[in-house]
Amino acid sequence: MTWHGKNIRWDECLERFGIKDIDHRLLFGGLPESLLSEKPDPAFFSEWMDSFYARDVQELFHVRNRSGFLKLMHLLFRSSGNLIDYTQLSKMSGLSRPSVMTYLEALRISNAIYLISPFHGGGRRELTQRPKCYTFDTGFVSFVRGWGEIREEDRGLLWEHLVLDMLRTYLPGNQIFYWRDKSSREIDFVVKRQNNQVDVFECKINPEVFSTYPVSIFRSAYPQGRNLCISPYIREKYSSRRNNLTIEFIGNIRQYFE
Repeated sequence: MTWHGKNIRWDECLERFGIKDIDHRLLFGGLPESLLSEKPDPAFFSEWMDSFYARDVQELFHVRNRSGFLKLMHLLFRSSGNLIDYTQLSKMSGLSRPSVMTYLEALRISNAIYLISPFHGGGRRELTQRPKCYTFDTGFVSFVRGWGEIREEDRGLLWEHLVLDMLRTYLPGNQIFYWRDKSSREIDFVVKRQNNQVDVFECKINPEVFSTYPVSIFRSAYPQGRNLCISPYIREKYSSRRNNLTIEFIGNIRQYFE
């Protein structure tokens, strides 16, 4: 299924459109009509969601409950980047749990959301079932939350969305996971490779505040693989040795393959 327009990745913003302001990309999103405009237009996002329901969901998936579907979509976009709680979504949307599951699947198939499964290898304290849900575009996260500007505390979560966009461009979706244990220690993204190699990606707006602690915990169970910190402000990749770990600092996913 294709979008009404192409979603422009962060690396494309820099190279093809000369957009260097990370907050602009986070607030306006990656759809060209919004990204290339001079000021945010809430009506664009609202009209897009209505059109998406009418053209894609109602027609292709035969979903008739427009208000329930759009309410669920708003809830998912508002909580983007967090673990899915199906029971809570059912209560807040007024939909039955089976309807929530059906509508979620329609959103996933149509690429409006991405579900990221937890990585686990049998550890008793690892999360093993609950997926994370990411909205396909940061502009919609900003829209449903009513933001007119990006706050300092919001950049990190929204930056994860842009990193996921890049990861999904270069890697199959079934190689991309997140990791969390029951003490809430977490790795943003884990990429599973061959021969028990697992690479970790921590997404940081400011690489100077990168902490090796969750990576150290993860590596105590899964020692083989690369450790990467990805920041929008890194131009040339470099490595640093911290707490007995080699950390690679990169600015985009292509540097991961160099």
